[in-house]
Amino acid sequence: MKHIGRFLTYILLCAATFQGCMEWDYDLDTDIDVTPVPGQGLFIANEGNFQYGNASLSFYDIASGTVENDVFIRANGQKLGDVAQSMTMHDGTLWIVVNNSHVIFAVDPVTFKEKGRITGFTSPRYIHFISDEKAYVTQLWDNRIFIVNPKRYEITGYIDTGMSNETGSTEEMIGFGDYIITNCWSYQDKILKIDTKTDKVTGELRIGIQPTAMAADADGKLWVLTDGGYEGSPAGYEKPTLSRIDPETFTIEKTFTFYGDGRPYAIETNLAKDSLYFINDGVWKMSVKDESLPQKPFIESRDTKYYALGVCPFNSDIYVADAIDWQQKGIVYRYSPSGKLIDEFRTGISPGAFCWY
Repeated sequence: MKHIGRFLTYILLCAATFQGCMEWDYDLDTDIDVTPVPGQGLFIANEGNFQYGNASLSFYDIASGTVENDVFIRANGQKLGDVAQSMTMHDGTLWIVVNNSHVIFAVDPVTFKEKGRITGFTSPRYIHFISDEKAYVTQLWDNRIFIVNPKRYEITGYIDTGMSNETGSTEEMIGFGDYIITNCWSYQDKILKIDTKTDKVTGELRIGIQPTAMAADADGKLWVLTDGGYEGSPAGYEKPTLSRIDPETFTIEKTFTFYGDGRPYAIETNLAKDSLYFINDGVWKMSVKDESLPQKPFIESRDTKYYALGVCPFNSDIYVADAIDWQQKGIVYRYSPSGKLIDEFRTGISPGAFCWY
């Protein structure tokens, strides 16, 4: 669900078998047994397959190097749902956005038990907290950003982005003072600046076809990757780019253009926020001060389909998820800051998002 090509693949794979979405509220007949979280670790949201209702949640204990899979279903006696899109931790609660089940779960990160849920979305993608009582939820193919009250688990309003309902899409969100910036991905070519006090769009910047991921650096600059769309797309196709934005003036300061057949995505920074990592077949690394794109990958692709990327906030290790064929259980590789393979472990189907605890 992260990219058009993979989204179309999901549809083709399941169209012959499934006609509707699987229910995420489904009781199990098996005994529930799950180990509580012993310490610092990594949550992995496994997307599953579109319309199969087989999303899942895994937890990797950093100190012991052990992984627990299916922790949500084991702790709650119900499935997580259809396409686990993203996660974030806020005020001691893990929030899991389940795209095609139109729900966001609030989960206790120690027991994995559900604390509450927000429903009523059309196709939620990411949640970003403005305060303890206010958060934004971006949407796929919906020109609205939903405003929610997380304490009451309810939708309280909307932000109209002005895009078409058929092609409108907002994705990741990054805060800069009283503003957030979000990328408009599906068939779009821009990022938006939103005033969190008025809940109004105050700026629109054309950045390139399908801005797919964003990150903020130590200098307070915003970095945006575009995937360039694809041949035959209603938005057209162009070479992918990496751009640096000044959030205050909302202007483009520099742009790097990718060449070849790559489709870069999943940009992250290191702990010092002076280096960028992104996926483009392999994993690439560059300084925020560089004047050109790197010439060789930091971590080579090993006939892998890298799908998610993260840098650990505790020890700077790099985690990259391999979806393999989006049908079998995926693999997460753990690398040292120097790029040495430390560990690898199996997760659920299509590991697509990380969240540290």
